[in-house]
Amino acid sequence: MNKSQLTAQYIILDTIATIASWMLFNLYLGRFTEYPNLYFSLNFIVELVVVTVFWLLLFYVNGFYHNVYRRSRLKELGNSLIVTLIGIVVVVFVAHYSSLFLNRIKVYKALTILFTFQFSATYFLRLFVTSLVISKIRRLKIYFPTIIVGTGVKAVELYSAMTRNPGIEGNRVIGYVSPVSNSSVEQQTFTNCLGSIANIREIVKNHKVEEVIIATESIENQDLARVVNGLMGLNVVVKAIPGLYDHLLGRVKVSSIYGIPLMQVSLRAMPLWQEILKLSLDKVLSIIVVICLIPMYLALAVVVKFSSKGPLLFKQERVGQYGKPFVLYKFRTMVLNAEANGPALSSKNDDRVTSVGRFMRKTRLDELPNFFNVLKGDLSIVGPRPERQFYIDKIVEKAPHYLQLLRVKPGITSWGQVKYGYAENVDQMIERLEFDLLYLENMSLLVDFRIMVYTIITVLRGRGV
Repeated sequence: MNKSQLTAQYIILDTIATIASWMLFNLYLGRFTEYPNLYFSLNFIVELVVVTVFWLLLFYVNGFYHNVYRRSRLKELGNSLIVTLIGIVVVVFVAHYSSLFLNRIKVYKALTILFTFQFSATYFLRLFVTSLVISKIRRLKIYFPTIIVGTGVKAVELYSAMTRNPGIEGNRVIGYVSPVSNSSVEQQTFTNCLGSIANIREIVKNHKVEEVIIATESIENQDLARVVNGLMGLNVVVKAIPGLYDHLLGRVKVSSIYGIPLMQVSLRAMPLWQEILKLSLDKVLSIIVVICLIPMYLALAVVVKFSSKGPLLFKQERVGQYGKPFVLYKFRTMVLNAEANGPALSSKNDDRVTSVGRFMRKTRLDELPNFFNVLKGDLSIVGPRPERQFYIDKIVEKAPHYLQLLRVKPGITSWGQVKYGYAENVDQMIERLEFDLLYLENMSLLVDFRIMVYTIITVLRGRGV
């Protein structure tokens, strides 16, 4: 069973459990005795749908359908208790003050009864599935391709422990990465050297690695920055031995695996609940924008089509989150075959830009089709500007920390775009990078809102370029 199927299974079980608990609760209230046909009434069906959707959204926002292969039964118990209690308070009070429970049951009693039904139904069904998944992990029917960074005593000790007990965490070690290009120790430690940290990014991609454990000796600490930079923007779990705390970025929590203390390094830019809420808001706002601006989309399409020769839309491959390429959509603002001589950034007085295109670039109207990229999941509304691989390679030569931006989904607008604007060369792209890194360090829904407000002001003032 793959991740998508398992996620769908959790959602289906939560749906069934929520429907069952709500019906049991109404049975307890005596509504079905008083109204025998309540099951088939339109009002009750609508009520059931609203309650079920509310619970699924609440579970989704709180990460219950995220990372389904790496679940802890103990953590899930605590999270379920807290989230269910919050949800019950909302449901009961809304239902009570809409007269659903009026003269039937006291609020505190409704809280207790519905909490018992909802928590029992959802948690124990999830617990059953989670236990099956954990069982499969321990039998290595589900496993995580893992590499170890290091060649010293600590790396050997960790490798030995993991090969003796591979089912504890589901790690399957596929090889190790040497901190140096050539070492006589390599042949004495592991059987499969995948390369050095200089090409760790390619190793992770080519071998579809899901977990990286850094187990270097203190003498190798000068290379740790290279390891972390190489892993930036990749969707991998990173763990390290405790002595590396001061050399790693992100929030760290310590756990003991295979009898060896390890720290899990979070390269997450925002708390999970904010990430999920940001994604949900992106989708909702994009749908609203697309629907409300249909007349403007049609008007711009006509103007672009008849103002100059060429296609209506400009399509170009950009690099998204975790280095995944995608096709970006914009209204065409340049003449046909504008890059016949190779990639070239636009400048302020670029003669390749059409007269209509110049106006659209100033007002950012050319970027309206970007909202379809948001709906596809390629972009966020707010995030670092997506670039082409050609320019990313040039930027990384001078500023390797650019790879940190690949940790998050790129956006239609960004702090760099608002404060700096369009870049005309690689050096200016690096200058703009500082603003995007500042955004990354302070990423939150509040900051996103501020950037959207500044963007609207920029558009109204016609200062897009």
